[in-house]
Amino acid sequence: MLPLVAGLFVLVDALGKTGVIEMISAFLHKEAERSVAIATWAAGVIIAFGSNLSNNLPAGLIAGDAVRAAHVPDQATRAILIGVDLGPNLSVTGSLATILWLAALRREGQAVSAGTFLKIGVLVMPPALLLAIGAAWLAR
Repeated sequence: MLPLVAGLFVLVDALGKTGVIEMISAFLHKEAERSVAIATWAAGVIIAFGSNLSNNLPAGLIAGDAVRAAHVPDQATRAILIGVDLGPNLSVTGSLATILWLAALRREGQAVSAGTFLKIGVLVMPPALLLAIGAAWLAR
């Protein structure tokens, strides 16, 4: 696990040095200026699904840096936080905590396959994500 976590931090640092985080920040700022509603919903959903591709640790670090630089409205910030938190419930690769829990379950004789996790995640995560972002939007 330690090499995985170290690699994730190296990935975030490399993205910062190559200007990718600045590009994300500029895009987020521009979209928030055009429409706060669209930026809020899109950012929350994109980061939620992106967390499953890269893991929520680097996704959250990248999003945090981008949000700080972009100075987006609170609704967009809340949606991004929700996406980083709920998004990884879609797949086993989404969160380090999920990987650790599945390892602990296997040690106890409980096997949860990636396919089973994904099937349940597809049913549970999207509605929870949309409802949470909607609640954050209404809480303006």
